[in-house]
Amino acid sequence: MPVTLSIKNAPDDVVAKLKARAARNHRSLQGELMAIVTAAAEESHATLADIRDSVRGLKLSARSESAEIVRQMRDERTRALGDRR
Repeated sequence: MPVTLSIKNAPDDVVAKLKARAARNHRSLQGELMAIVTAAAEESHATLADIRDSVRGLKLSARSESAEIVRQMRDERTRALGDRR
């Protein structure tokens, strides 16, 4: 059964921004508010465990690419300094 929701004392500037957003999306204010509420209700938030499991599932190598780049630059610098001696 549908329920009627109401927001009291909404600031004029917020209402104006919502009306502008509704116009940009070719919706009525009611339609825009319904879209916002629906999106918020369907939004899922990943838990820390979900994020951890996702990262573990990436199967990243233990050696990071940036560390390898720094290592190569250091080795090149060491060789260049050794050539000067």
